[in-house]
Amino acid sequence: MRKGRLTRLRPLTPQQEQRLGGLRRIAELLDNAFVVPGTSYRVGLDPIIGLVPLLGDLVSPLFTVGMLLQARELGVPRVVQARMLINVAIDTLVGIVPVVGDLFDFAWKSNHKNLELLELHAREDRGGSPGDWAFVTLMITLVVLLAAIPFVVLGWLFSALGARWL
Repeated sequence: MRKGRLTRLRPLTPQQEQRLGGLRRIAELLDNAFVVPGTSYRVGLDPIIGLVPLLGDLVSPLFTVGMLLQARELGVPRVVQARMLINVAIDTLVGIVPVVGDLFDFAWKSNHKNLELLELHAREDRGGSPGDWAFVTLMITLVVLLAAIPFVVLGWLFSALGARWL
């Protein structure tokens, strides 16, 4: 609960509690199941399964579908659901890159991030935070800028080549 802001708690049904518990156990297994010997750092099965080409990159997105269905049923704000989608999109897109993606999977832990968002909003009747809006807005802006790069490069090439041919 935030300071100075009244948040109304909403009760969950036993079935919703049970599903949240199941999602919590799966997220733990995927992101934090084992302690790396000699450290306090935890890793799960997601980055290990991610080493299997193509198949491994589908684990987090499929799990996220289950989380999003639960989030929708619980009335989690759409901006928070968008943030959850972006978390897993980052995990998936970077995960596609050989070696770099596999290393990234050990650190990003999108399942854990999404579970925290889901649990934060599952029991509290509240809208998305300014941080949720900022994150989603930043990611959308980044995607638009990345999508514009090929057009800018093509425009520059055409103008450079056109000037030489005239």
